[in-house]
Amino acid sequence: AFSSGINLPLPSSSSSSVVGLAFLGLGLWLRFGENTRGIFGIDALNSSAFVIGVTVLIILGSIMLIVVAFGDYGACNEKKCALQVFAILLLFLAVAEFVIGGLAYSNSNMVGLRLGEFYTTLYSLYVSSQDPAIGVTLAFIHNSLHCCGMTGVPLVELVKQTCPKPNGVLEHLVMPNCPTTIVTVFDSRAPLVMGIFIGIGALLITALVCAIVLLKQLKKVHQDITAYYSSVY
Repeated sequence: AFSSGINLPLPSSSSSSVVGLAFLGLGLWLRFGENTRGIFGIDALNSSAFVIGVTVLIILGSIMLIVVAFGDYGACNEKKCALQVFAILLLFLAVAEFVIGGLAYSNSNMVGLRLGEFYTTLYSLYVSSQDPAIGVTLAFIHNSLHCCGMTGVPLVELVKQTCPKPNGVLEHLVMPNCPTTIVTVFDSRAPLVMGIFIGIGALLITALVCAIVLLKQLKKVHQDITAYYSSVY
């Protein structure tokens, strides 16, 4: 009997699955977490940068896990069709990662401003409605970024009950305001965001190369099998 003996998983499949799980887990946590789920029930925020970003995380994570399933199935069972689908999906995903990373970096100022506008809308909705769910989200943002409302002045701030505790005497009078802090934080971390996406894209390219090598090995083995049986019979 002739056996190919190639039953090996792709080297980068486990890494890709970890990244996919991380994206999906983060997206689901932001979507359904106690501090942020209230945002998704507000029609005025459905097209905000935050909601779009969370949706992209969930979609990318889900697609990456599906791609890994195709790759592992094709590698372990020596299925050329599954490996070909895996390679095509990997190529599209890698291009998407590079494009998203590049756009996030080149448009960091605009994205930061969009996030600042998202905060301003959230702030206005809370001031007008006093919705507890929005209040929880505001408190989460304030504590995460250590900022206080639109003004940064606790004495006159309309949402001061959601602001973090001041650090030091000066912050009892003036704290960083949130729109400026959001823009500054995103702008300073834009290279990190780009690096993460490009790193993931490079990982996917590595998996693509492995898939192509494995496809060539399978083709050679099938040719050897055909030649073997032709010579025998």
